[in-house]
Amino acid sequence: MALTLSSSVVLFLCILAVRSDLDDIVLEQQSSESQSTDCGCQGLKRDVTVDVRDENKLEHHDDANIYSKTANEGPHETERDIRSKLVLLQGGWFMMGTDDPGIPQDGEGPQRRVRLDPFYIEEHEVTNQQFQHFTNQTGYITEAERFGDSFVFEGLLSEEVKSTLSSAVAAAPWWSPVKGADWRHPEGPDSTIEHRMNHPVLHVSWSDAQAYCHWAERRLPTEAEWELACRGGLQDRLYPWGNNLLPRGQHYANLWQGDFPNHNTAEDGYANTSPVMSFPANGFGLYDMVGNAWEWTADWWNVHHTTEDKYNPKGPETGTDRVKKGGSYMCHKVKLTQSYLMNPEFFFNVSIKLLDHKTAFNMDKNQCYLGRKPA
Repeated sequence: MALTLSSSVVLFLCILAVRSDLDDIVLEQQSSESQSTDCGCQGLKRDVTVDVRDENKLEHHDDANIYSKTANEGPHETERDIRSKLVLLQGGWFMMGTDDPGIPQDGEGPQRRVRLDPFYIEEHEVTNQQFQHFTNQTGYITEAERFGDSFVFEGLLSEEVKSTLSSAVAAAPWWSPVKGADWRHPEGPDSTIEHRMNHPVLHVSWSDAQAYCHWAERRLPTEAEWELACRGGLQDRLYPWGNNLLPRGQHYANLWQGDFPNHNTAEDGYANTSPVMSFPANGFGLYDMVGNAWEWTADWWNVHHTTEDKYNPKGPETGTDRVKKGGSYMCHKVKLTQSYLMNPEFFFNVSIKLLDHKTAFNMDKNQCYLGRKPA
């Protein structure tokens, strides 16, 4: 599935053996083939909003969606110093994409053989703490800070901030441009990341991600590299852990539960983002490849693919939208092949996962180092 969005960042990992018997267990899925699979972020554009000042206020969404330290406490400490570890992926041949795309126009098909060189990738998304270290050292100001606003999900806003809203996205009125929203204030000026330092950084544009990469001497993954990493060694599976969304009734990712966009039951323990590494890693030891926060890739958006073999493929040389992958806590189910497009100057539920910019052949193996949608 493909979406057009701003920028936010994500990372993930936890060592867990992938069990083949999980796919044989038939479980009741989340209620909701009827719920929307689209959070509306593809429609987020600064020039496509509607005035809400003289209308009834946006529908009130359940307070369970609002970030709360108590509601979002997980098994990991929130202020610990997380050192991103690099994981070596051996590359080689794999089958990219699918011949059974949920939405053909999203460009997930056809399935094609791809060969990649070995590469190192960080085990989890870039955290608020890591991004803060970057801004403290460089004085970097993100695009959301320069614009003065960013899109925020209305269900996360305080009543005070809601009272100041003057517009919303026409096709997705649960998204509103909020003055003072940025990576330090994810839900607007009265919010903080104080107790979320090991959550993925959000409200970062593609250019912000590139600036972080330059400082960290890393790079963004190509879409092909990202998909290989996401699969965790599995092939022809819907998710990084198999075909069941909830194997043995357990949550393997931070996703939306309930009636979107009105009520998130937070059955997985989180109504907003979660600390990185809160859920099991995939077979490669990588965390949050699905859910929590969207992740930027290096590629321009492209829906025209062929079945011929590819070697280290990259996206088009130019374009309008960048590919984002993996979905966020606002998605109720996300296949690992899904991609979305997003305008690179936008930034909200998008985060960053990084590769080392050198080839794996030139690196010490012990060295450590941040769904397809257009953005």
